[in-house]
Amino acid sequence: MNGIEQETADGRTLIRLRGEVDLSWSQQVRQAVLDALSRSQRVGVVLSEVSYIDSSGIAALVEGFQGARSKGVGFALVAVSDAVRAVLELARLDRVFPIVADVDQIPEVTGLPAWKP
Repeated sequence: MNGIEQETADGRTLIRLRGEVDLSWSQQVRQAVLDALSRSQRVGVVLSEVSYIDSSGIAALVEGFQGARSKGVGFALVAVSDAVRAVLELARLDRVFPIVADVDQIPEVTGLPAWKP
């Protein structure tokens, strides 16, 4: 079953996704990420329970990442599942997104990561 849960504390919002992030509800994911960026200084999207993500889900995460950079908000993908990591690696987005294992590692400010060829 698909789901979004949000938790905000100490200026940090965690968005926990579960299920399959596809066209049927990627717009809700997008809106949750954008809303979190408007009210928090650090945003983490927890992907440990996501079994599948398509291009619309990736687009929602990319938009969130770009929004964080433009607002000077910390942003990271947290505890990425193997299924999501495979898609990110295939698209080489694992070199773009800050990916962390733990919520305490979400950066203070999201900047341009170093290019890793």
